[in-house]
Amino acid sequence: MAVGEILLLGNPILREKCSPVKHISAEETQTIIGHLRDTLEDFRKRKGFGRGIAAPQIGVTKQIIYINFEYTGALINPKIIKRSKKKFRLWDDCFSFPDILAHVERNYSIVVAFLDEQGKRKQLAAEGALSELLQHEIDHLNGILAIDRALDSKHIILRSEYEKLAHKLTGAL
Repeated sequence: MAVGEILLLGNPILREKCSPVKHISAEETQTIIGHLRDTLEDFRKRKGFGRGIAAPQIGVTKQIIYINFEYTGALINPKIIKRSKKKFRLWDDCFSFPDILAHVERNYSIVVAFLDEQGKRKQLAAEGALSELLQHEIDHLNGILAIDRALDSKHIILRSEYEKLAHKLTGAL
């Protein structure tokens, strides 16, 4: 198992625009995919949540994301080719700032074109939670973080405060 160190908010690599992968079958590319998979699984075991990770989060500025939610595998050079007009809002979190949540607006459905781990061209139609996850991870490849997508500065909150508020609301019902 090759678990990478997850870079945290403030690390300049998280703000870099990633370059496309040219050689999918190259050992370097396959190693990055393995590191992403192993790091995601390790995070899930330790924290109890996590659905996806992008290469810059482990210090690699290549256009690769790895997800394990409704679809499992690497998406290489992913591009959103279609977005719904319908949008929804949610509290988004991130491995790179696990104690912060940002209230964001995302497209309800998207279509993503990408190359799989074997270099085959694919498209993935996603809606709801999978759509949000893909938008979040693809943003990482462009140096955009969930806090950049917050509705405004009042829509960024510490996870501990969010949980207190949620507990008060559910306790009041």
